[in-house]
Amino acid sequence: MNRRVSIAHLTALETSPPDLVYMAADAGFSGVGIRMIGIAADATAWPLMNDKAMLRATIAACRHTGLIIPDIEFIRLTPELDVKTLEPFVEAGAELGAKYIIAAPYDPDRDRLAGKLAELNATAQRYDINCVLEFFPWANVPDLTSAMDVIARTTDPNIGILVDSLHFDRSGAPWETLAKVAPERLPFCHLSDAEACTSHELEALLFVARENRLPPGEGDLDLIRFLTALPPGCQITVEIPNAAQIQAYGTAAWLKQICAATHRLLAHLPTAVETHP
Repeated sequence: MNRRVSIAHLTALETSPPDLVYMAADAGFSGVGIRMIGIAADATAWPLMNDKAMLRATIAACRHTGLIIPDIEFIRLTPELDVKTLEPFVEAGAELGAKYIIAAPYDPDRDRLAGKLAELNATAQRYDINCVLEFFPWANVPDLTSAMDVIARTTDPNIGILVDSLHFDRSGAPWETLAKVAPERLPFCHLSDAEACTSHELEALLFVARENRLPPGEGDLDLIRFLTALPPGCQITVEIPNAAQIQAYGTAAWLKQICAATHRLLAHLPTAVETHP
C-alpha cells in the first residue's frame, strides 16, 4: 500500500513554508505542518498571519503540488495567554486549510490550563479547526495520563491529544495507556525514532527532541508497537529535526531520506495504519 505521510515543520524549521511545501512534495510527502508561532519569543517561526504575501505563496505552493497543511502550531498555554489575540493565527490556519492546532501545556494549574484550551478550541471551531494537546516529559503535563486528565477537565469532546513517539518513550508511560484513550481523541500522531534513552536530564531530553531525532526504523524505539497500539484512524506526521544531518546533506536530501525510511517502516506494519491525508 502506498501510504501518505506528512511532515512537521520542526524537521526543517529554517525553511520557509512555501519552500518546504515544494521540497516535501519532491521528497514524497503529502502534507506539511506549519509552525507559525515559536516556542519562545526569539525562536524561529513563520507568522503567516502577519505576512500575507508568504501566506499566499504557501497556498499557491499547495495548489501547485497537491500537498495539504493538516496542522498549524505552536500555542503555549500559559497563565498569561490571551486567547482572543490568537484569532488572526486561527484565521490564517483556516485559509491554509488546516484542521488542527497544536497546543502545549505550560501552566501548572490544570483547571486554568483546561479552561484556556477549551477557549482556544471554541475559537478554532468557528473556523472548522480543532485543537490537540501535546505533552512533553519536561512540561507541566509530562505524559499521556496527565494529558487525558486535562482533556477531561475541558468537557469538550472535540479536543484531541497529540502523542509523539519520542515523548511517549521518554515519559516512561506503560503501553496500556494508549488503549485507554478514546480513538476520536487521537486524530494524528508525531512519529520519529531515536537512540535508547540514557538520561532524563532536561538538557539531554531537549537535545534529542530538538536536534537529534532519527528517521523511523533507524533508532531504538519500538515504532511498530507504537503504531499498532494507536487506533486505526490515527494518522501520521513525521517530526525529525536533526541539525547535523541537514548540515551534512542539505534539507532536500534529508527530507527524502526521512520519507524513504518512513515508508520502509510502514511496509512492515502487521495491520493497516492510516497516515495524514
